[in-house]
Amino acid sequence: MARDTLDATPISSRDELVAWLEEGNKPEEMFRIGTEHEKIPFTLGRHEPVPYDGNKGIRALLEGMATACGWEPILEGTTLIGLSDPRGGGAISLEPGGQFELSGAPLASIHETCSEINTHLSTLRQVADPLGIGFLGIGMSPKWSRSETPVMPKGRYRIMAAYMPKVGSLGLDMMFRTCTVQVNLDFSSEADMVRKLRASLALQPIATALFANSPFSEGKPNGFLSFRSEIWRDTDADRSGMLPFAFEPGMGFERYVDYALDVPMYFVKRGDAYVDVAGSSFRDLLAGRHPALLGETATLSDWVNHLSTIFPEVRLKRFLEMRGADAGPWAELCALPAFWVGLLYDRESLQGALDLVAGWTQAQRQTLRDEVPRLGLGARIAGRSVLEVARDAVALSRAGLARRRRLDSQGRDETRFLVPIEEVLASGRAPAEVLLDRYAGPWNRSVEPVFKELAY
Repeated sequence: MARDTLDATPISSRDELVAWLEEGNKPEEMFRIGTEHEKIPFTLGRHEPVPYDGNKGIRALLEGMATACGWEPILEGTTLIGLSDPRGGGAISLEPGGQFELSGAPLASIHETCSEINTHLSTLRQVADPLGIGFLGIGMSPKWSRSETPVMPKGRYRIMAAYMPKVGSLGLDMMFRTCTVQVNLDFSSEADMVRKLRASLALQPIATALFANSPFSEGKPNGFLSFRSEIWRDTDADRSGMLPFAFEPGMGFERYVDYALDVPMYFVKRGDAYVDVAGSSFRDLLAGRHPALLGETATLSDWVNHLSTIFPEVRLKRFLEMRGADAGPWAELCALPAFWVGLLYDRESLQGALDLVAGWTQAQRQTLRDEVPRLGLGARIAGRSVLEVARDAVALSRAGLARRRRLDSQGRDETRFLVPIEEVLASGRAPAEVLLDRYAGPWNRSVEPVFKELAY
């Protein structure tokens, strides 16, 4: 998230929270695509982590990007923590361990999304090279321990880092050592939201398998194809997972609000200060009886910021966030939004996706979620392999993108962006499996070559 919201509009009822989500409904012609991707900075010379301070640190990198892009600083007090594009809604932010994130602007096509990614990475390289900084497209820091990983100076992260060990054993690894790529997509109505949420939740482990790319940690294989995904299984059960209630009768905005009200809070922001309320109830804040904020009324920013600290496989805000994929090579950054847009922005493909998962039980969906981090495309559900299901899902996506018929200047539609994952399907091997083969073979059991082969 690029910045915490600062909107002091008071809210006092559950109905206001529901209404805020409902305002996300858009006519189909206004649907947009927002892509977020993280990458791990490293020193080009020794493949070490990059600190925040120093003339070749993260702050210097942000300052250089501000000059190169003409973007405005995002400050926490006097500390530079990100940049925002005053023209189009994009932003650069820092994840807890220095992971450098582009939160893309809402765009109309994958062509525009991929152009945005290409421009960002090209500019970043121009700024970072003189600083001796490179960037790695992978889902998990492959070399450094948690203690070796720098800590970014953001108030919300201090609160989260203190709370994480109380609710899971891997939350700090999630914060400091993982990297993802996500796509944010719109809905037209409550019913449309529910259909898209159900299809994308059920198929999120399929995306995890297709983009699995985090097989190394601390210099050796970690036993998983997507260790990033496995980490989420032991981060915080109160705020992550497959949302079983989304498949129950009566699912809608109200049901999600009730869920979010029961997810423990991390913080509220008052001015520039973060107030640590970790583990407490938003219901108490809404009722004006929060023990740390007695008599204070909840504000809209409290609600928006709270929603940003909930981490299910698909997150609902005023749009839907697909959260299942590891970060990966440059071309795959365009493949992920293409996969989900083809499935969810075409009515026929969306119905096909719902039909594909219609017979799956909650127990089967959860078992799939639990097994994919280790088994990837070899996991099974309802008598079929993930590889078989993925082939069906990608075919639906390709058909949906073809029907969208969004053409670039050369007359090409968006199906070309599926090529990287169609190559995965043809080989039957996820990106992580290819990396493990190289580690055992030409890399001579070293992860150092990854800093060249997966560098942007």
